[in-house]
Amino acid sequence: MSKGTIIITGASAGLGAEMARQFAALGYDLGLCARRTEPMAVLRDGIAAAHPDRRVVLRALDVTDDEAVHRVFGEIAAELGGVDRVIVNAGLGKGAALGTGRHDANRQTAMTNFVGALAQADAAMEIFREQERGHLVMVSSMSALRGMRRAMTVYSATKAGVAAVAEGLRSEGVPGLDVSVVYPGYIRTEMNEHVAQRTRFMVDTEVGVRAMVAAIERRRVRAYVPAWPWAPIGFLLKRLPLSVVRRLT
Repeated sequence: MSKGTIIITGASAGLGAEMARQFAALGYDLGLCARRTEPMAVLRDGIAAAHPDRRVVLRALDVTDDEAVHRVFGEIAAELGGVDRVIVNAGLGKGAALGTGRHDANRQTAMTNFVGALAQADAAMEIFREQERGHLVMVSSMSALRGMRRAMTVYSATKAGVAAVAEGLRSEGVPGLDVSVVYPGYIRTEMNEHVAQRTRFMVDTEVGVRAMVAAIERRRVRAYVPAWPWAPIGFLLKRLPLSVVRRLT
């Protein structure tokens, strides 16, 4: 028997793919979305081999296509008989210092990480308002806690925006709705593999995602994951002078 149904975006690799594996192991049926379908097909086959009773629905999706986001979420909800949780996870890590001729990279990150997240939240909320229940999970970043410099400036701004959308929905007090924001620290993925070997506090994907899944299952309002060392680091980041934050990041 299924424990519930979850839509996960950005599910072709990294955090999204590992969340799919771990939530399937917990008993959830899944709607997985990403631009690349071949890696998701491999992921689905692996889940089916390990958990034959789980249903896994795949959809190709570019989250910057607003119409496609709403259509795909509706299709998955219809096929799975409703959606209990949506995890807004799809993201991009491109970026450059402002004024250095790479507006294209910064714009692509802004469109994927914020405008795409907004479309996903809107599509999820349509389903949840109709059902009168649901759990919206927004995947932010520890970099959202303060403005970051150089190549991280736009990325951190988009992730701060994601958290603000979640807080606004929580403030609205929609009946039956839970809203969580997850702030991952340094978790090894395809997106950061070029810096993984020289970054302090980096953890493997499985370990980091296990902390994410535990926080999501508890429906935490906000969670810095893994809790050690990111909960105390988060406390400090929000309070330290910008001159100190600059040296830390």
